[in-house]
Amino acid sequence: MTQKKYTPIGWLTLAALLGIAVAGCSLPPEQHQPPLVTTTYGTSSGHIEDGVFSFKGIPYAQAERFMPPRKPDSWQGIRQHTEFGPVAMQINDWTPGSAMDEKRLFTANVWTSGLDDGKKRPVILWLHGGGFSVGSSNDPVTDGHRMAETGDIVFVSVNHRLNILGFLDLSDFGDQYAHSANVGMLDIVAALEWIKDNIEAFGGDPDNVTVVGESGGGGKVGTLMSMPAAEGLFHKAIIQSGTLVNVMTQEKSRAVGRALVAELELSGDDLGPLQTLPYKELVAVGNKALEKTVGLRVPGTRTMFGFGPVPDGVNLLQQPFSPGFADTSESVPLLIGTTLNELVRTAYDERDLTLEEAKARLADTYGDDTDAYLAHYADAYPDYTPQDLLSIDTLFRPTTIETADTRSEKRDAPVYSYLLTWKSPVDGGTRGSFHGLDIPLAFNNIELGQHWTGTSEEARRLADVMSQAWINFAHTGDPNVAGQLPEWPPYSRENGATMIFDATPEVVNNHDRALMELIDDSH
Repeated sequence: MTQKKYTPIGWLTLAALLGIAVAGCSLPPEQHQPPLVTTTYGTSSGHIEDGVFSFKGIPYAQAERFMPPRKPDSWQGIRQHTEFGPVAMQINDWTPGSAMDEKRLFTANVWTSGLDDGKKRPVILWLHGGGFSVGSSNDPVTDGHRMAETGDIVFVSVNHRLNILGFLDLSDFGDQYAHSANVGMLDIVAALEWIKDNIEAFGGDPDNVTVVGESGGGGKVGTLMSMPAAEGLFHKAIIQSGTLVNVMTQEKSRAVGRALVAELELSGDDLGPLQTLPYKELVAVGNKALEKTVGLRVPGTRTMFGFGPVPDGVNLLQQPFSPGFADTSESVPLLIGTTLNELVRTAYDERDLTLEEAKARLADTYGDDTDAYLAHYADAYPDYTPQDLLSIDTLFRPTTIETADTRSEKRDAPVYSYLLTWKSPVDGGTRGSFHGLDIPLAFNNIELGQHWTGTSEEARRLADVMSQAWINFAHTGDPNVAGQLPEWPPYSRENGATMIFDATPEVVNNHDRALMELIDDSH
């Protein structure tokens, strides 16, 4: 077994985590040596705060453009891993170019409550959101400190390739590009392999790994559940608001690749110029290729397409949520759910909205079924307001029910369903139970996510119980929290058992099935 050693220090503060300069701080004399962990590639030094060790920016892989990942290079001596690594190349309005690096993005972050103490703690691998296009693991709201501290969990997050660099299908142009359409997901498999080989050095159990993701991260979890290379590398799965159906096929993805090569007027025998084409130029020509083939996706639509995972019969057997997963994951327990309002533009800022006005707007979508919609909504949520009627999620919940139905028919592993209906008080309560609200609650990161949740006692209580459910599921595959939650039975199509997370949690049975079926038929 790899020899591990550490000496604690005490200098990771919230201010440092958020990048705020702290003047006049000094370390206690007994805490001026960092903790050390020796991995299969070299020795890393980290931080410790309040009994939690953190290591950031550890290389788990490397790769050439459009090629599958390979093992990272080893290093001599001690390498400091106390800062987040670079993020994947992407175009958005919030990530500066200086934070991105195509070569050095393959990094993992680890939080753990113990090193070299003989324990084997459950492992959570967090996969960030942002579809398959944007995002990173460097968001403070997904900091793993609290899960490690309160749940005795080893919490891992990773960055991996996205968008055109992660999912451009060039397989028509030679065997060397056979895997190009899925290298972004193969990066995550490489991270799971790194966990298998190294997580014991951080106090974790490589045989008890739970993959967790929200939004696009939930889509990545579902994709892993249909990837043969990931089989056996994780043992439980949590999908939070991630059930948009990816409709990319190999035929479509190859057409995009051919269109891109034609747009650049390259010879199919020599794609060498693609290796050095500046990223923004590659994105621009990629968008032209999409426009000429599958089209450009409008954010918020119910299906995913473009640069994303592609079923090729080797790396990915099928798209997830269509409606289930491949048999490779049939023994994996699943916790799956959504929030009440998700990405819908809510009507909670319209204080004087009347029922008649809400009905008139609903008629634009539901027509002759408007009265049926109102009846089904009243059955599901008897205390509804006119604003609620216009604010219900129409994107994730219908597919989540279909996925849970299909998955629960496989009796090798249980499915647990949840729905977050608690409405955030931020912005005057106008955002409702919005997309992503479950992240700071599930990770008990109220302080870091207070701009989402607020800091009320009610929010703290909900975060305590919700995070404990996630912790228990990671430990045992059962999210029940005795004394704090009502009994939470496994889901089936017949019972529709769903835990409602609100100020007072409760279990309901098929409460909104008729409503969601009507919504699904009308969109």
